[in-house]
Amino acid sequence: MSEPVSEHNRTSISVVVAYHSGYGHTARQARAVADGVASVAGARVELRNVAELTESLWDALDSADAIVFGSPTYMGSQSSTFQAFAEASAGVWAKQGWRDKLAAGFTTSAGANGDKLHTLSSMVLFAAQHGMTWVNLDLAPGWIYTSTGTADSLNRLGGFVGAMAQAPSDAPPDVAPPSADLRTAEHLGRRVALLARQFAIGKRSIDGNIPAVAVSA
Repeated sequence: MSEPVSEHNRTSISVVVAYHSGYGHTARQARAVADGVASVAGARVELRNVAELTESLWDALDSADAIVFGSPTYMGSQSSTFQAFAEASAGVWAKQGWRDKLAAGFTTSAGANGDKLHTLSSMVLFAAQHGMTWVNLDLAPGWIYTSTGTADSLNRLGGFVGAMAQAPSDAPPDVAPPSADLRTAEHLGRRVALLARQFAIGKRSIDGNIPAVAVSA
């Protein structure tokens, strides 16, 4: 559900969902994240496939207020394509071009566990190296955490660091990941956009209202 526009939420922010998808499942999760971002007033969102390392990609990332990273989990880690993107960002790191941006992450694997946490933890470290601030999922575990949880609960896979999804290896992306995992991804996108807007409003307030202070040697 989109927010009503008010003076408070007119601040415009930009979020880029930078992802790789091998078979389409993670791409579907990425679109759900983007839907969550787009539900926030004043938020603009771009979906960018990091398999294509173009100048346009780097420009979009440089101008974003927040970047949400996404990769499938293959053999307990992010895909080689996503890792190639991470390594290609060394030039950005050298000049700290993403410093103070918000970051978040999501991943999909065929297994219910699939060691997805390792992929998300690698993204956290990647973001930290760039001087970014990580946004967690902020959802209690669903499903088997309590007796009232179901397979349709938000955060049914019980992650905290980022959004997790599960897609059977023989299921096409039009049927997997399931609705619960996509709604969890949408929640993450919305949370990132809301926090990015708060950061932008705070920065604007600081820049506009606090006078410069002379520092004596």
